[in-house]
Amino acid sequence: MTPPVRGLTDEYAAGFTHPVHTHDRIQVLYACSGVMSVVTPSMSFVVPPQRALWLPAGMPHEVACRGAVSLRTLYIDPACYAQAPECRVIEVGDFLRALILKVVSFGDDYAMAGQAARIVEVLLDEIAAMPTAPYGATMPLDPRLKRVCRIILANPADNRDVDELARIAGMARRTFTRAFRRETGMGLATWRQQVRLMEALSLMAAGRPVTAIAFDVGYDSPSAFTAMFRRAYGVPPTLYALP
Repeated sequence: MTPPVRGLTDEYAAGFTHPVHTHDRIQVLYACSGVMSVVTPSMSFVVPPQRALWLPAGMPHEVACRGAVSLRTLYIDPACYAQAPECRVIEVGDFLRALILKVVSFGDDYAMAGQAARIVEVLLDEIAAMPTAPYGATMPLDPRLKRVCRIILANPADNRDVDELARIAGMARRTFTRAFRRETGMGLATWRQQVRLMEALSLMAAGRPVTAIAFDVGYDSPSAFTAMFRRAYGVPPTLYALP
């Protein structure tokens, strides 16, 4: 009988990409180190270290590694959860991290009773209880709009204005802005800010200085970045506590 949770260890080099694929099981991608970008048909996620991405069974997704990534993956039988949530990035505290590493060490053929079974049961409860982290942005379905979004995701510091991005999409400005808001639920400027926040939080988790992050994500000065960050989270980036 196949265990309800199977674990896998992978080490990926910088620049590794895994084209669109699916899994029959729920997948939990946990980055011990390194940053991943994961794109599904409707969302784009940044997964920094000590976070994990929950992907429902059958969800098409592609993975790109910005730098070297040390990955621990859980494959969970969908029957383990009565109601499986949609894609989300979850926080990984010390306890959940220890559980993930322990279950990954079991391999594919562990006993379905006893200590291993109890650890897996606790793991499943902990994953379900973890809060969602703000590392996702809605992706449009229109391939013309998606083309523009991929440009911004690849380089959040890209400052091309709406007219130029509309030309890239092959759409009139008004058509572009209306379609973008309809498909993502927000205007282009707000969406781009959300992507920049995702990138900034990821870089903060990796230990990059706030001053450098400001320019990395496209702001003209650290003060402009700090003002945007404070509006979004209520505190300056220097005081933002990442678990």
